[in-house]
Amino acid sequence: MFNKIIKRGHRKASKADDSAIGYAPPGNRGSGLVSTSNVVVNHASRVGPTGSGAPNSAPPPGGGGVTAASPLPGAIEALPSFRDVPVSERQNLFLRKLQICCYQFDFTDTLKSVREKEIKRQTLLELVDFIQSGSGKIHENVQEEMIRMISINIFRCLPPSAHENTGVEVNDPEEEEPYLEPAWPHLQIVYELLLRYVVSQDTDTKVAKRYIDHSFVLKLLDLFDSEDPREREYSKTILHRIYGKFMVHRPFIRKAINNIFYRFIYETERHSGIGELLEILGSIINGFALPMKEEHKLFLVRALIPLHKPKPIAVYHQQLSYCITQFVEKDYKLADTVIRGLLKYWPVTNCQKEVLFLGELEEVLEATQAAEFQRCMIPLFRQIARCLNSPHFQVAERALFLWNNEHIVSLIAQNRNVILPIIFEALEKNIQSHWNQAVHGLTVNVRKMFLDMDVELFEDCQRQYEEKQAKARDIEEERQLAWRRLAEVAGEDMVTV
Repeated sequence: MFNKIIKRGHRKASKADDSAIGYAPPGNRGSGLVSTSNVVVNHASRVGPTGSGAPNSAPPPGGGGVTAASPLPGAIEALPSFRDVPVSERQNLFLRKLQICCYQFDFTDTLKSVREKEIKRQTLLELVDFIQSGSGKIHENVQEEMIRMISINIFRCLPPSAHENTGVEVNDPEEEEPYLEPAWPHLQIVYELLLRYVVSQDTDTKVAKRYIDHSFVLKLLDLFDSEDPREREYSKTILHRIYGKFMVHRPFIRKAINNIFYRFIYETERHSGIGELLEILGSIINGFALPMKEEHKLFLVRALIPLHKPKPIAVYHQQLSYCITQFVEKDYKLADTVIRGLLKYWPVTNCQKEVLFLGELEEVLEATQAAEFQRCMIPLFRQIARCLNSPHFQVAERALFLWNNEHIVSLIAQNRNVILPIIFEALEKNIQSHWNQAVHGLTVNVRKMFLDMDVELFEDCQRQYEEKQAKARDIEEERQLAWRRLAEVAGEDMVTV
């Protein structure tokens, strides 16, 4: 409760800061900035006070835990613009502007250091314009100082999440008001500067990789756990660009994302940026060459499929489903592996999760070939039969909607001799006793579809079903008769005694 009160105070301050400074909201392309999500630091990085340091106390380019003190009043003065100095002095001016931007401010107090905050904001905008305009290639030492300044600003300690240190169960993240970073008016421009540097044609990857190294990438990945969606969006865009431009980092980035997933699945089940990471992976998977490497198949089996297990799957299921479908479309032989993986993690008591699984199953089946379908159809339709009889009408309805897909119907028709005997009893039970009228109507349509496919097979299944029902009735009658006899014998013994 205390954390929530603190955070609500921060949120109010954040909104006030935005309006006071007059900074354009994310997504306003007129300002040259793009909407991005907030930065997240992993749990280890949240330990310790939110610090600060003078510009000359910064870490190496990879960026470490940096602290930066707010400057004294009057310590920051506006510097001339790049247009007002000779070309030969612009590199030195760039360095001086970077030093100003290394100072950090307290945004929880909107009336504190207003002038200095505005000077830093304008300076950051000038740096972005300089990089974006391509007016001059910045020197290597300037690039190092720029990455150092960026690290000071974005690699910082964050307040704990609402669920941390409280023991309170996490509610649906989609229903909760997201935490907005108070310092976003500055952070957004710093992120934009990093993005423009990465995508710039003047950026030489052979030089830049010395500063955007593995340590930098790991810290950037930590920021995906931020609660501010704007910061996560920027982190996603920048990491995707780094993956595309720095080929040397690609295996490392994939492995690091793997590790985040493993920790989320098997340890915490708490992470704010799983959806954004999956969006990046969706694009990466789309570019996989064929035949697919064994490393990529192991990633599917060990990371993506187990992501169906955690409770908060609804938050990232759309992106996960896209990644899974991409694998099947790339290599149709993986369909059997994916479907069996879905069945392994199929929910038992969570009906909303079942609806998500059925939707994903339809997308996978649409990309499935007949041979792979035959390998898994028996366990698959046993599960579908259970869904057909679900008392939750949305689960039963979503399962019946599978018969609206022409490709799935064609697969079922080719294998009707196996499938109809499995689900016939479920169809009959729905017609006889399901409480929902829509489910009843859809079941009648599916039943008629099977009848039109193969009358002889349908009648044979119906005869077997009736025989099974008659046998079940006989067994029940015998059981009731045995109980009555037992009661009579017990009554006679009582009288005798």
